[in-house]
Amino acid sequence: MFAKKIKTPTASDKLVGLERATEILPATSGASAFDANIISKFTSLRELLPEDLILAEYVWVDAAGNCRSKTRTLQAKQSTKVETLPKWNFDGSSTDQAPGNDSEVIMYPQRIFKDPFRPVAPGKPPNILVMCDTYTPAGEPLPTNARYVAAQAFEGHDDEVIWYGMEQEYTLFNLDEKTPLGWPKGGEPIRSQGPYYCSVGAENNFGRPIVEAHYIACLYAGIDISGCNGEVMPGQQEYQVGPSVGIDAGDQMMMSRYILYRVCEDFGVIVSVHPKPIKGDWNGAGMHTNVSTKAMREEGGLEVIKKAIYKLGAKHEEHIKVYGTGNELRLTGKHETASMENFSWGIANRGASIRVGHDTFTDGKGYFEDRRPASNVCPYTVTGKIMKTIMENIDVPEIEPKMN
Repeated sequence: MFAKKIKTPTASDKLVGLERATEILPATSGASAFDANIISKFTSLRELLPEDLILAEYVWVDAAGNCRSKTRTLQAKQSTKVETLPKWNFDGSSTDQAPGNDSEVIMYPQRIFKDPFRPVAPGKPPNILVMCDTYTPAGEPLPTNARYVAAQAFEGHDDEVIWYGMEQEYTLFNLDEKTPLGWPKGGEPIRSQGPYYCSVGAENNFGRPIVEAHYIACLYAGIDISGCNGEVMPGQQEYQVGPSVGIDAGDQMMMSRYILYRVCEDFGVIVSVHPKPIKGDWNGAGMHTNVSTKAMREEGGLEVIKKAIYKLGAKHEEHIKVYGTGNELRLTGKHETASMENFSWGIANRGASIRVGHDTFTDGKGYFEDRRPASNVCPYTVTGKIMKTIMENIDVPEIEPKMN
């Protein structure tokens, strides 16, 4: 009785459907596509909200490693520390993190940041972003909860005071998701790589307003963003987060990614962290990870660094497996990378797996840079994996530095 007669589509209908499916829609998802006067009419109401209430945006990582978020209203007195924030839940069947017949996933608040997308007047309690990790209702961490695994690697090593500085490369695309900013549609730039790195000028740097907006938003949020620059491929950018200590490095990098996606949403631009977004003679994108323990920063630290490098070399294949999807397209031995097939390290050598800077080598202490992680690597996974490996009490053979 509820059956409905469905019209069989004609060849003409199919053609029309194909045309519609391939048409590029306007940027109706971003704030830049809407009337600013209408938007401000409602955002200005924030100043009139009760001072005892704030908005909290709960952010978590889904099964694919992407950020998701949802908003709730909280009492301002709850929002000053993680311990007083309530747990919350979401439908895990919609994020590939739970089955439909038992879909509730619980978010545990882990880190608070100020919300740069909902600013308030000075003196009023800020709206907040809350970095969460994910658990079953019974309190078991989900298999996709990389933060929990990383926290276990850091547990018991507080005296190491391990610093991470992560360099997040990304590529900005037009809404067709095929054309990077600054590229001709369906083609490539006339000029090859060279003039775009750390560049200035309308013919060289594409997307600077986005880069600046993201930088300021991260500073406002309380993220340890420490720099940014245009990258080698046109349309590609980079920012750095750190030095941050232990598990907090993963929290900060993941939230900085969330903020980047939100900023690009407002500008009506697609951001990609694919490690090789454009095939051919163009640089890929990585998340070079700089590492320094307390012992590495003290006298004799270079020897500690070398021992850590030897351990990383012994477990090279293990690290490559968790250093991001599609990384084999990037780690070819070309375009400032080492081949993923062979581990190497060198002094100021960007063609090595691990780079030790001239200052560190000269001073005899400092840090090293793991250049293998892809731009889409999970920051919890890479920081936790490095910590676990370099803390292992194992004998490994020495590895001679790569000289060229």
